[in-house]
Amino acid sequence: MAPPPGPLRRTQVATLDRPEAPNCCPNFHHAVELVGKRWTGAILYVLLETGRPMRFSEIGHSVPDLSDRLLSERMKELEAQGIVERHVTGTSPVRVEYELTDRGRDLNAAMGELKCWADRWLD
Repeated sequence: MAPPPGPLRRTQVATLDRPEAPNCCPNFHHAVELVGKRWTGAILYVLLETGRPMRFSEIGHSVPDLSDRLLSERMKELEAQGIVERHVTGTSPVRVEYELTDRGRDLNAAMGELKCWADRWLD
């Protein structure tokens, strides 16, 4: 016959003490989402490489397979973030150029490092 049930015993489970995982920095996350958005990195690369104001059509021709609609959308987003400035001249026909701001030019080092990484690891 089985012995009468006694009080329940708790057993301890050995766990590894692990430091708590850090939370993702919101500014870093925002920057990665902005630059990593489809076509945005390529647009920034072209603007950084030329180092001068570019017309809408020049940017479009420099980034293969980018539609005018998406280019317009991305340029508006970059302008809203203060990364590019849109300049309209009153000549006939109207001339619209885009130029990197100081904030946009400050991405040069980060984009350069990303390009080096891509050249090294991606084929």
